[in-house]
Amino acid sequence: MRPMSDPGPVQVVRFFYSLLLTLLLPVFLLRMWWRGRVNPAYRQRLGERFGLLRQRPASGGIWIHAVSVGETLAALPLIRALQRQHPELPLLITTTTPTGSEQVRRLLGDSVWHQYLPWDLPWLLGPFLRKLQPSLLVIMETELWPNLIAGCQQRGIPVMLANARLSARSARGYQKFAALTAPMLVGLDCVACQNSTDGQRFRQLGLTRQQLHITGSIKFDVAVSPDLPAEAAALRQQWGRERRVLTLASSHAGEDEALLERLPAWQQQFPDLLLMLVPRHPERFEVVVNTARSAGFRVERRTTANPASLPQAEVYVADTMGEMMRLLAASDLVVMGGSLFEIGGHNPIEPAALGKPVLMGPYGFNFADIVRDLQADGALQLTALDSLAADVGRLLADAGAREQMGECGQQAVDRSRGAVDRMLALAMGLRKAR
Repeated sequence: MRPMSDPGPVQVVRFFYSLLLTLLLPVFLLRMWWRGRVNPAYRQRLGERFGLLRQRPASGGIWIHAVSVGETLAALPLIRALQRQHPELPLLITTTTPTGSEQVRRLLGDSVWHQYLPWDLPWLLGPFLRKLQPSLLVIMETELWPNLIAGCQQRGIPVMLANARLSARSARGYQKFAALTAPMLVGLDCVACQNSTDGQRFRQLGLTRQQLHITGSIKFDVAVSPDLPAEAAALRQQWGRERRVLTLASSHAGEDEALLERLPAWQQQFPDLLLMLVPRHPERFEVVVNTARSAGFRVERRTTANPASLPQAEVYVADTMGEMMRLLAASDLVVMGGSLFEIGGHNPIEPAALGKPVLMGPYGFNFADIVRDLQADGALQLTALDSLAADVGRLLADAGAREQMGECGQQAVDRSRGAVDRMLALAMGLRKAR
């Protein structure tokens, strides 16, 4: 375990942090109630946010915290490996969002214990940790909470930050709150970082060389089901097998509109084109459908699609969760969402693993090293709003270029696999050293 840092100043800073968080609790509850207008799950299971254990797994298990959908999917290969190699260990998965919770339920069912993570307050986390008594906490990516890490440190629970990433933007944010950040880093036993660039940013914030391990990204270990080609072919049969399919994956506000605005020009060149929009958040499903219809397009949504009219649809809105791989597999060209505006982009590894050419906007800083490497390998091309129409049109017209990019992507992903085994070895080493 890492040594405790100077308790005096650290405790004072954390006291005021906890006081502020306590005062903001009514705001958090109001926000959840407000979001519950669109997604009722935000208004459910509130007791878990206050540390109530719905189910109590046996002590000594491994606790994995994954914030939402992306982190849950990233954690899945590690969870599967733990279940295969250590079936005797109980696994608790915590999430923060209802969409993350739904992914755990859908993908893992009753094979793990699951609930929401309590708010980061000592009087909520203390009883929670005493009841749970895990032998290890694995936090996915960069979900650092001062009281959570301090509570584990005080109770001798090792903490591992797995698949860690830290963009330059996030590093600047953490640097502004160095009085909270430095003790959090001291409380980590191991940081399994995706790449050396992000690792150096952690070092600049105070992480020691002994804590840091460069393991690669767990997302390169994405599992491609052998059933996917048949499932993708079935989808394309519904739409019209020979149609070109352009997919905007994990879209955010403004990005759907940007592609819809350019769709008429692409349709002049490719009259059979189908634009598939896959919103990142379920509360935007209805908004995206209404936006496309208001623009005058023939729209079908996945949950209510009329098979008879699907071949005539111009826009297909994927208003479901957990089907991204199937939808990507049915695509000819993928534009990764979150990258056309300053959001940070989403994971381009999945389409690359499926052999799909990828376009990404200029704001892919959440996956900067992955974007750079895939671009260097010829699997991904950068675009921007002012060049999007031309870039999409060129690739849709050139099947050979799309095929070559797809092959490069599959090869790049295959070369980078193995992070799961490295992280699993680190995790079990920490647990044994407890």
